[in-house]
Amino acid sequence: MSSIPVTYQENSDIQKRRWMILIVLNLFTFMATLDGSIVNIALPVLSKSLGLPIAQIEWVTTGYLMAICAAILFFGKLGDIAGKIRIFKIGTVVFIIGSLLCGLSNTLPVLIASRVIQAIGASMTMANSQGIVTDIFPASERGKALGFIGTFVSLGSIAGPSLGGIIVSSLGWEYIFWVNVPIGLIAIILGWKVLPKDLVRVKDRIDIPGSTLFSFFIVLLFAGLLLGQQIGYGDTRIVVSLVVAVCAFAAFLWVEIRKTQPLLNLSLFKNPLFSVSILCGFLVFAANFCFNIIAPFYAQNMLNLSPFDAGFLLMLLPISMVIVAPISGAMSDKIGSELLTFAGLIVMVVAQIGLAKLHAGSSVLLVGLWIAMLGIGSGLFQSPNNSLIMSKVPRTQLGSAGSVNSLVRNVGMVVGITLATTILFHVMSNEAGYRVTGLIPGRPDIFLEGMHVVFMTSASICFVAAVLTGWRLIGARRLKMQAEKG
Repeated sequence: MSSIPVTYQENSDIQKRRWMILIVLNLFTFMATLDGSIVNIALPVLSKSLGLPIAQIEWVTTGYLMAICAAILFFGKLGDIAGKIRIFKIGTVVFIIGSLLCGLSNTLPVLIASRVIQAIGASMTMANSQGIVTDIFPASERGKALGFIGTFVSLGSIAGPSLGGIIVSSLGWEYIFWVNVPIGLIAIILGWKVLPKDLVRVKDRIDIPGSTLFSFFIVLLFAGLLLGQQIGYGDTRIVVSLVVAVCAFAAFLWVEIRKTQPLLNLSLFKNPLFSVSILCGFLVFAANFCFNIIAPFYAQNMLNLSPFDAGFLLMLLPISMVIVAPISGAMSDKIGSELLTFAGLIVMVVAQIGLAKLHAGSSVLLVGLWIAMLGIGSGLFQSPNNSLIMSKVPRTQLGSAGSVNSLVRNVGMVVGITLATTILFHVMSNEAGYRVTGLIPGRPDIFLEGMHVVFMTSASICFVAAVLTGWRLIGARRLKMQAEKG
């Protein structure tokens, strides 16, 4: 009599279709992260279409990111309890419904509400996709599989502006959302056929106080950071919002420490490799989004490229990532992750310093070289780092760990955007002698001064991550030597 498989690795049918499962996961990973940045290029069109100022339209983007960050830990925990695959499947349907409603929206409140629905679906898929991969793929292929997910995350988040420009100029802003519907329906049909039933579930309760406090913290933090750019961080309302956000986070940690079934299992962070990997992931996404927000302005306003040409220049980053990340993931399965992540960060530091040296007369070839190098460094780093994070977690906490990784990634995006624009406008204001919140016609030198400081800051962020990774590399080698002696 044959025994019942207790893991997905022991089930030959599931192993035969594991790469098809990965394709389904990656389709939604790509769409969910793409929708965090693809709308940015359509904001001027939306502003005209709905008759609203840009400052209000920006909430179409920020509302999506806020909702994802506020909900992602909840759905990671729910995935551990109700089944990661079940929550992922429900999330795919919610995401497609939200996408359809976004394209049908004719007022800002309806559009933002539709974006929140879309974000809830996205957070359900994001929170559980890495856990599903870690569960299904054997250890010998896990780095490669997580590498593909890391590639599609970065590809989606960075390719948004260039793809969005092509869609908006040829079809209209509604199709930025509607393009998800046919692709999503194909992925849903495939998913329901190839995704197996959940094997691992945990008998826990949902942490309502923790979920509420964390959502409160995220909304107040993001609102304070983003509104602070418009009205100034010295405004009393902004200061109160940020102070209350810090208090909410402290209360969240206090509640979680005392809970027997917390929303966020803080014991995950007792593993220094997990904690360092999570922190490095945050730093890299913050640094990359400094580039993501500044580079389009440089390409179009300093190099005088058309939006179409600028989009193709910026695509060098995701293209080089697509090539390097799967190779890096496969290598991490053979030689380990620590050395690859360190090498990737060093390449990123060099690329960011190169970007900081650019000026209005720089050749497009040189700009493309530094952008491609940044993509190569990111590709070298992301896959092994994801593998390190997920390999240090017990099976019963994979949903929670995956949601923490996704949360940190999304918070890194917002922090990167906020940091880059705050530094840029602060430097430009000092140079101009008055408050600046946009480009100054006829003064490219002032923008370039701000851009140089932004890219040196992002290079410093990557350098800090490289130092932490170097420490991790030395620690891993020391443990290996001790194991060999013992």
